[in-house]
Amino acid sequence: MNKLLTLIPLLLLAGAALPAAPRFVELPGDSPLITFRVVFLRGAASDPADKPGLARLTASLLSDGGSKSMTHNQIVDRFFPMAVHVSSQVDKEMTTFTAVTHIDNLNEFYSIFRAMLLEPGWRADDLKRLRDQQINFLRVSLRGNNDEELGKEVLYQAIYQGHPYGWQNAGAVSGIKRITRDDLRSFYRANYTQSNLIFGIGGGYSPEFLARVKKDFASLPEGERVAVKRPAPHKIKGIRVRMVEKNTRSVAYSIGFPISVTRADPDYIPLRVAQSYFGQHRSSIGRLYQRMREKRGLNYGDYAYIEYFPRGMFQSQPDPNLARPQQIFQMWIRPVPPPVAHFTLRLAMFELNKLIDDGLSDRDFENARGYLSKYVNLLTQTKNAELGYAIDSLYYGIPNYNTYLKTGLAKLTRDDVNRAIKKHLRATDLWIAVIAKNCEQLKSSFLAGEPSPMKYNSPKPEEITTEDKIVESWKIPFQADAVEIIPVEKVFE
Repeated sequence: MNKLLTLIPLLLLAGAALPAAPRFVELPGDSPLITFRVVFLRGAASDPADKPGLARLTASLLSDGGSKSMTHNQIVDRFFPMAVHVSSQVDKEMTTFTAVTHIDNLNEFYSIFRAMLLEPGWRADDLKRLRDQQINFLRVSLRGNNDEELGKEVLYQAIYQGHPYGWQNAGAVSGIKRITRDDLRSFYRANYTQSNLIFGIGGGYSPEFLARVKKDFASLPEGERVAVKRPAPHKIKGIRVRMVEKNTRSVAYSIGFPISVTRADPDYIPLRVAQSYFGQHRSSIGRLYQRMREKRGLNYGDYAYIEYFPRGMFQSQPDPNLARPQQIFQMWIRPVPPPVAHFTLRLAMFELNKLIDDGLSDRDFENARGYLSKYVNLLTQTKNAELGYAIDSLYYGIPNYNTYLKTGLAKLTRDDVNRAIKKHLRATDLWIAVIAKNCEQLKSSFLAGEPSPMKYNSPKPEEITTEDKIVESWKIPFQADAVEIIPVEKVFE
């Protein structure tokens, strides 16, 4: 497996012609659970500009619709006693289908699974049901009920406006409404090809079963393996702010800018250490968490990322198969009580400046490196995750992710990390997304730039109160024409 991974170049950035046959990531073992992770290297970035959401709806018709021979309800009835479900995930460059079944049910399950992916039914009732679900996800689940995830997606839309990454993976309501069954069929024929397929399988399957799978999926159109080149996102000038007016009790901040570093970049591991030190997701070890929540009690969570991490509200580890040739650095500050919203933003920017200016101390570096060398084992503790990371490593052209990270960490120095921070991170020329009520009032506070002193319910150490005096007047160079307010009802429409 490692030989295979090291021989395959970075698929999106290399221009060399590659064979069109599907690739297989095989993790055989003794487990009676057979895990499938089927990835097609096309996603939301391939949506037509007038129909964003097509990739997501196409995947939903496959994973949650019927096949030619069975309706959706018939499939659900057959799967129920097997305790199995097929799920789909659509990102910018990848569409992923996952399932796990017991070996005793393998033949029965696979006969249905293969038909779902290779012989979709494209029924009108499935289209209506799944179109409504996709619209409700945007309007209700994301826009109405989840300020923090909404803020992250608004940030991505701001950074990538006018770019193939410029819409949410589920698309936009107006585009979803325009999608027809002919659109779905056309997208499927063009993108669900052997050249775009990476088929992952793990567990105690037999060689004969694997041969059957390979024969079945060779029925897909061959397609052409074309290197996809995405334009660079627009340059950001100064501090730009997109505020979403919403009737909500708290303020959610997402702060970020594009970076060119992917897992294939020599600076990925140094930045990964910096990110872990600064804002490890769902962990109290990060500096942002320590300074903002632990020391001051400002809010619940303060984290940082160098890769796309959706659904962070609901999980501790990121999902695999969100690989992209372009990433962003992001800070996630949530939820913030309105009376301390301006101070909290100033503190976040103060800490970002401090990270860039001071870097990591020897102790910080050793702690972060030691943490990561153990944390990486959690990322691939299930066969499903192990398959996903193996597919991502194939995509990026790197060795097994655990080995890659641990080997890189062992050779890493503090100077490597601090050099990467100064090279790739910045505290200006960035976007700030804000989800809040009374945005005009908060905007006025930003633009006035007056001190925003903190008041606590209990005494704080002198170190904190002294630092607060600096933070309360920390200058964030807002410009009036760079702060926009939009009503929440217009987001994702």
